[in-house]
Amino acid sequence: MKKIKIALIWRVLIACVLGCLLGQVLPIPAIRIFTTFNYIFSQYIGFMVPLIIVGLVTPAICRMGSDAGKMLIFTIALAYFSSVTAGAFSYGASSFIFPRLLGDIQLDIAEGNTEAPIEPFFTLDIPALMDVTSALVLAFLVGTLLAFTGKDYLKNVIFDFEEIVTKAISVTLIPLLPIYIFGIFLKMANTDEMLPVMEVFAKIITVIFAMSLVWLIAIFCIAGAISRKNPFRSLISMLPAYLTALGTSSSAATIPVTLTCTRKCGISEPIGNFTVPLCATIHMPGSMMKITACAIAIMMLQGIPYSPGLMLRFVMLSAITAVAAPGVPGGVIMATLGVLSSVLGFTGADQALMITLYIVMDSFGTACNVMSDGAIALIADRVFRKNRLISSCTQRQV
Repeated sequence: MKKIKIALIWRVLIACVLGCLLGQVLPIPAIRIFTTFNYIFSQYIGFMVPLIIVGLVTPAICRMGSDAGKMLIFTIALAYFSSVTAGAFSYGASSFIFPRLLGDIQLDIAEGNTEAPIEPFFTLDIPALMDVTSALVLAFLVGTLLAFTGKDYLKNVIFDFEEIVTKAISVTLIPLLPIYIFGIFLKMANTDEMLPVMEVFAKIITVIFAMSLVWLIAIFCIAGAISRKNPFRSLISMLPAYLTALGTSSSAATIPVTLTCTRKCGISEPIGNFTVPLCATIHMPGSMMKITACAIAIMMLQGIPYSPGLMLRFVMLSAITAVAAPGVPGGVIMATLGVLSSVLGFTGADQALMITLYIVMDSFGTACNVMSDGAIALIADRVFRKNRLISSCTQRQV
């Protein structure tokens, strides 16, 4: 018999619904079983985060650096600037909208902060090998140095380690995430915090979807002004890629459709073949908007202070850690868990809500990323089309 495979988004939604329902009826000892699992699993996530950063960001930087050239540097810089700008836009819009939209709703979702704490049966601490900042510095240092050396055997070690980390994520983290989320919602339902959370979720998702539409119109207007092409015609030409990304939830899987759409936009084939696959791995404006907006909402609901400087630091680091995320099951959110905890101080419960929100909106964020890749390609086409550099551009496989 064929195995029935359920997409991650549906598993997460099922976990949320079951947690809401069973949290009202299960006895406390049963809930403590999942509380114990959640404590240990959150410790395991904290242990894995530095390994994820080193194992994924290092080979990503190594691969990009080995193809160094003017067009590569230009595209990387433009994609990073776009991702950071999208996060900054999300911060500004969320800071203006959420206080009016969420009103006086207050949540207390951190572990152990309920009126009647549901404690685990036992605890098991798993300290990380290094903190997130050390992991980022190590990834950049090793990745950059290997990119410009001929130490192929060391590169192979890094690429093998990447496979190990990716396998660990797909085998240990992703399958257990729905159980972890189920435990969080089970505990919240038992403490009567479920209805406010669901209300908040609906409002956040609506705002983020509206922000993504505004972002797409803005970035295509800018790209249209630079490339001297009708931005709305380009938007319409990129729609097949948007719809495909909604179905696949993968920038990499949508590359063939995105390339076809760039041809319809009038982008030259060499530039399209270079920028689209590259941007599929490094250009994450939709993801940055989602993560920033969700983080601000959760901080507001718990009365956690934040500032423009703090959020700018968070966005800039998140845009870096997301470089290799498209090749990882679970997407950008898995790569940014370390930044959430180290910069914003998010607990395991906060991270679980972030994961839930991100996965529920994963398709829309991916579609926004893919559409935005078309705008980057338009700008690159204008800058390099008449330049001899396009003859050296080769198609990259992702």
